[in-house]
Amino acid sequence: MLLGATLVAGCTSSGSVGGSGGSSGGSGGSGSAGKAGALPSGKFSTVQAFDAQQISWGKCTSEPSDDPTADLSAFQCGTVDVPLDYTKPSGKYVALALVKWPAANPATKVGSLLTNPGGPGASGVDFVEESKQEFDGALHAHYDIIGFDPRGLGRSDPIVCQSDKTQDALAEQDPPKDPTQRAAKAEQDSKNLAAACEKNSGDLLPYVGSNYVAQDMDLMRQVLGDKKLNYLGISYGTYIGSVYAEEFPANVGRMVLDGAVDPNADQLQANVQQQLGFEQSLEKFAGDCVTNYASSCPLSGTPTAAAQQLGHFIDGLQDHPLPTDDPSRPLDQTLGWTGVIIGLYGDVGSDWWKYLREALTKAMKSGDGSDLLAGADQYDGRDQSGHYSTEQNGLIAVRCADFTTPTPSAAEVQSAYNQLKTGASILNSNLAPGDLAQPMCADWPFQTQEKPHVIKAQGSDTILVVGTTADPATPYQNAVNLANGFADARLLTRVGTGHAAFGSGNQCAQSAMEAYLVSGTLPPVGERCTA
Repeated sequence: MLLGATLVAGCTSSGSVGGSGGSSGGSGGSGSAGKAGALPSGKFSTVQAFDAQQISWGKCTSEPSDDPTADLSAFQCGTVDVPLDYTKPSGKYVALALVKWPAANPATKVGSLLTNPGGPGASGVDFVEESKQEFDGALHAHYDIIGFDPRGLGRSDPIVCQSDKTQDALAEQDPPKDPTQRAAKAEQDSKNLAAACEKNSGDLLPYVGSNYVAQDMDLMRQVLGDKKLNYLGISYGTYIGSVYAEEFPANVGRMVLDGAVDPNADQLQANVQQQLGFEQSLEKFAGDCVTNYASSCPLSGTPTAAAQQLGHFIDGLQDHPLPTDDPSRPLDQTLGWTGVIIGLYGDVGSDWWKYLREALTKAMKSGDGSDLLAGADQYDGRDQSGHYSTEQNGLIAVRCADFTTPTPSAAEVQSAYNQLKTGASILNSNLAPGDLAQPMCADWPFQTQEKPHVIKAQGSDTILVVGTTADPATPYQNAVNLANGFADARLLTRVGTGHAAFGSGNQCAQSAMEAYLVSGTLPPVGERCTA
């Protein structure tokens, strides 16, 4: 029962959720990244002084929590300082955490490739450290691979809101069954979160969002010594790239935007379309489970019946939670659905679907919710010590900075409700119209003036937009809309399920993205990659 909640879009089809698991420790190098507290000031006098700084690259010392045994010896870490407010460069500044995988062959190196995995709120540092295999080959031969944690997130000077115990209570508490009580609780939780974020991160909170990140990226481009920005943005990273192209079109180099966010989308409708996509992925997963893994699948019957069976089981956890390997944390309905959703970011044959089959088998056949709880924790950014990353708070802070979310009309609420009850009834079994009536940012202390709009980026180099036909998190139409909006873009279609094409195992799509980033060769118009 998702109740119209916005879903994280920072998980690729073959990897882990970027930034989950409490990546708040230092990453090596210099600076104050990853340390909450008062921001420093007075080090720089002009924006040009920021541009002239040198990054002190050093040993990376904090493994990504999703892969605590990762070998970081190939990577270099450091920080770059950016103005908190670009109109006041002599004032406070923010330290951004970076990681670099130096190009394999200096003789063929063409520059730096910045990358961001989305979220919003996911860690670009973790992403590079966890995705070495995906970047190896042509990309690593020609580029220094650069990951960064945007301002307010991850190892960069972070937004701090609520305590770990408070976040535990919110993540582990099923919403009331009564719609009126549920709406009241949601409103109070929203007010509490906004107040906590403003209290603990008041200096930083007004200065997050993709407009600032775009300026930071252009500053990083100059510090790294690149004439143009070469960039791979995935999921919400596509929105960051789109905003960069809008603000700095002449500085756009080879840009690939994979798993697109539509900057002109109505936010309520975008949420609806995302949930419709996850429902379709749920049905495909259930069909694959009963058809191709009948002897081990905990589901039975037709694909539709199997999906409904899964939904009934997870909904039943509200009244009958399952024990886990942590006696103090039983698997309830909220955690159960979160553990399912993370698996639906994958595609047929992916590790994500394998995880979901095995976790459901353990829960449904053995009465043990431990694996689903582990998946929920990864999605929520909770590590084994009970510490939360900045991802979930960052998601709300960035979304509220990037998009105006007006209160929907009664007709808009009813339309959204009808669509969800018709096309995503399993995920929203107890949904009431009132669950959709309050916009996510209604209580946020800093109301943005940004409005959904078409981004043209007139004057940019060609932007390659990649969309997956059955992407649950960022529906394919987003990519079509984004590509059509740009003044100069090419659309590449990956035919399949799962979130985003990069690292999905689709060699056609992977090769096309690499060819453009390395040599500037665009795929043919209308190219569709089936494998």
